Amino acid sequence: METIALFGGSFDPPHIGHEAIVKSLCNFKDVDKVIVMPTFLNPFKSKFYAPSSLRVKWLKKIFDDYKNVEISTFEVEQDRAVASITTVKHLLKSYKKIYLVIGADNLASLHMWNSYSELKELVTFVIAPRDGLEIPQDFLILDVDENISSTNLRDEVVLEKLSKRCAQDIYNFYKENRCKTE
Repeated sequence: METIALFGGSFDPPHIGHEAIVKSLCNFKDVDKVIVMPTFLNPFKSKFYAPSSLRVKWLKKIFDDYKNVEISTFEVEQDRAVASITTVKHLLKSYKKIYLVIGADNLASLHMWNSYSELKELVTFVIAPRDGLEIPQDFLILDVDENISSTNLRDEVVLEKLSKRCAQDIYNFYKENRCKTE
């Protein structure tokens, strides 16, 4: 295997939009493997709601039957916020080419990512459409049509927007912990 699609994020909570992205990546022409990389803490956030160990557990359950999908704990194991450039350099020790998947809502702040100039030389960005945001033509666009926000789901947990494999567990966690965003 030489080419991977790296799909990182907080997955707090993981939902059917994340699952749709992975399904679409599995059909991407030259991707040998999809690596789902939950963060310990997103570098642009100050806290998480569900502990990383629980988010990893949910992701493993959701993607258990997916061929060529791996849930990586590299960032979680660092026990801190990890910049994408660090993860990409780690993965380039094992893979030749990386497609880095981000949501269209991240495009406006992409230039502020740690070592962005270097990062854009090391990866090919793939953008998942979101909120009808315009995506510049110089990016690859992923064919997905799920417009779900983890932030909104924490405010109002909707069972139907969670992966069937562990929807009730996720629903119960966020309901019991009243994970309201501020």
